[in-house]
Amino acid sequence: MTVTSGPGEPGPLTSAPLASTLPDRLYSGIGGLDTLLCGGFVRNGIYIIHGAPGAGKTILSNQICYAHAAAGGHALYVTLLSEQHDRLLANLAQLAFCDQSRIAREIHYVSAFQLLERDGLAGLLTLLRREIMAHAAGILVLDGLVAAEAYATTELELKKFIHELQMLASAADCTMFLLTSAGHMDEASEQRPEHTMVDGMIALRETTYGWRMERDIHVRKFRGSDHLPGRHAMQITSAGIMVWPRTEALPAASPAENTQGDAPRLATGIAGLDQMLGGGLPAGSSTVVLGPTGAGKTSLALNFLARSTPAEPGLMVSFYESPDHLLARASGFAPDLGPHVADGVIGFAWHGQAEGLIDRIAFELLADVRRRGVRRVVIDGLLGFEGLALPAERLPRFFLALTGQLRAMGVTTLCTLEIQQVPGTTHRAPVDSLTPIAENLILLRHVERAGRLERNVSVMKLRGSAFDSTLRAFEIGPGGIVLVTAFGAMDNFRQRSPGDTTGG
Repeated sequence: MTVTSGPGEPGPLTSAPLASTLPDRLYSGIGGLDTLLCGGFVRNGIYIIHGAPGAGKTILSNQICYAHAAAGGHALYVTLLSEQHDRLLANLAQLAFCDQSRIAREIHYVSAFQLLERDGLAGLLTLLRREIMAHAAGILVLDGLVAAEAYATTELELKKFIHELQMLASAADCTMFLLTSAGHMDEASEQRPEHTMVDGMIALRETTYGWRMERDIHVRKFRGSDHLPGRHAMQITSAGIMVWPRTEALPAASPAENTQGDAPRLATGIAGLDQMLGGGLPAGSSTVVLGPTGAGKTSLALNFLARSTPAEPGLMVSFYESPDHLLARASGFAPDLGPHVADGVIGFAWHGQAEGLIDRIAFELLADVRRRGVRRVVIDGLLGFEGLALPAERLPRFFLALTGQLRAMGVTTLCTLEIQQVPGTTHRAPVDSLTPIAENLILLRHVERAGRLERNVSVMKLRGSAFDSTLRAFEIGPGGIVLVTAFGAMDNFRQRSPGDTTGG
């Protein structure tokens, strides 16, 4: 019996397949992997899963088997010179997907090395055929292809073995996975005979960046379907394998784009700034607020977030300040965010850890936007992404892809980016290639005047729209962020409102 298992509910740590209704697909049960495969494995195909020891081959293939069994199918796991079954099952028992009640019922483990040693590839093929038929297996995993290769006396004999597996897969309606650590699949020059005959090849890899190590997965070959190219982030957790498709590789929705000048405006919550912007930020646009420490970037972002409503929910992604800290800060100068947080109008995603996967953060952000219908997104601290982007030059492409996904969903995005500035000197963004990507740029800075520092704001860019480029002084106080009529009028303003030194 072969069952094409459906994707089910993607859950918080997986992503839904791009195509979930294809009748000829076998779902892996790993949402992110099914996304890479544009809907899952093509049924009755033969796939090589390649990786160095410890890369995750055994966990990945077993997770596929248990997902298939959970959907009502049967799987056969055949080992050749790999770890003993009792140790294998003891290790799998620590993982959430492993339902031991299915062992010897829907999932059958068979050791075939002694038979291979005695009868060669012909004897192994006979055993596989017999066990597949006996258990009505819709999935076969052959763990240890390198051992089978060692018993092939010629390259032609190995090719004939793979060919016989292909015939068996079609006749028995069985999808097959061959696990191996032989060779180097990353070397384009290497042409192993089995690589040319199978329907797909999936490579698992570990890469070290300084003190950090990250895992990735790469679909190097996939017949019969499109797939997402390149490398994608992968984790091994207590839940099993998690795959996070690379944000730049995701197909972006392409709604008809409004001319920014004609788009509806979203208020920032700062009256003077909204006037400078011609009514607010254009809906669906991306804005970067640049400024040095203490210039008011986070304060401005919180005011924008505070204008969220049940019809326009908000989300704040923060790398440096916890939600409690941000809520406490906002209480001094912005509308109270507490009720909005309590009723779900505003959500917070705090990534305070020093390490993480940039594509996981992006996926969870986009998933929350879809789930709650978010229309205002604040990313407080774009440099938080810089520390997670590996390699570092990936960051501009990632930011462009992420804002493109948000724009396609009708989201207006506001990001803060710290710049280094000493009063009286020029300023420069630490990641120069990010600022041209943003549609709108707002600059906050300190200016030394009359023996003290003043804050001022200017709109540097508002793509496709007219704007007021006047340099405006402002203060942050109990009444919120208040702009004066023009830079240089701060002395008169202070006589009316003392303000404070809240920064951000």
